Amino acid sequence: MIEAEGLTRRYGDLTAVDRISFAVEEGEIVGMLGPNGAGKTTTIRMITGFLPPSSGKVTVAGSDLFADPVKVRCDIGYLPENVALYPEMRVSEYLAYRARVEGVPRSQTRQAIGAAVESCLLGEVRDQVISTLSKGYRQRVGLAGAILHEPKVLVLDEPTVGLDPKQIVAIRDLIRDLGRRHTLLLSTHILPEVELLCDRVMIIDRGRIVAEGTPANLQERWLGNTTLKVALKGRADGAEEALAKLGGVVAVHRAAEDESRFELECERSADPREDVFHMAVERGWVLLELAQERASLEDIFIRLTTRDTAGGGAAPLGAAKEGEEEVVQ
Repeated sequence: MIEAEGLTRRYGDLTAVDRISFAVEEGEIVGMLGPNGAGKTTTIRMITGFLPPSSGKVTVAGSDLFADPVKVRCDIGYLPENVALYPEMRVSEYLAYRARVEGVPRSQTRQAIGAAVESCLLGEVRDQVISTLSKGYRQRVGLAGAILHEPKVLVLDEPTVGLDPKQIVAIRDLIRDLGRRHTLLLSTHILPEVELLCDRVMIIDRGRIVAEGTPANLQERWLGNTTLKVALKGRADGAEEALAKLGGVVAVHRAAEDESRFELECERSADPREDVFHMAVERGWVLLELAQERASLEDIFIRLTTRDTAGGGAAPLGAAKEGEEEVVQ
């Protein structure tokens, strides 16, 4: 539904987006995740036709953005980070104005506005002046304007930025519902948003895609070993040495504040939980905790986007630490 090939945007000597290529399939919700300044908004603006690329190609629903920009813009609903609303208008007046801008036929305007108001849960504020609305409701008005012309694709740039927790939950529920009816590309730097909403994730840093896949696949491919947390009741003599001899255990670390708590560093493919359980039964240990921890999306995000103080940038994908495997895109 969306295809980007070699998208690049330069500002003089600065390359904000560097040869990005990706595809979003019909019916997918894809999250574009990255720190502030990574190039997400610039990429979004090029895809929606608001910013010309220095080079590259964009195709939406089979149409080339630069060969047929009017057709492509009819197929896209765009919610920018800062929603451009007219505060003196009532919600219904603004949506009527947007319907004309989006080319909705007059005969269909009333129905289109009604459907958008219903989808975005704006019924109770339909006749209210926009300046009197909370930011959460203003975001809903922006979303309603983006879907008025029933686009095939929705592109949302930081849709929950600046909202309070209750408003964030409401907007996420709305986005999840819209994702059932539209192909959706979502730009954000908020990790829970991606994990809760997206089928697939692209992590962007310094204008490049540094990792791509489902949240689960990214966690499976994450660098480093898994960790097994073990907590025993009371003193367990010889526990550290015994645990270290289990198959797949690379190292055992005893908690400094509690001698009965251990962290077992395990090989990526190893899962010694059953062996730990049997050992505890045989030795009469009371097992209080036995939990496996894997790298979270936050771990992956931090590793791929944290600047190296010595080198001035994030560790390149091909430069895995000693004993670690390279991340595969």
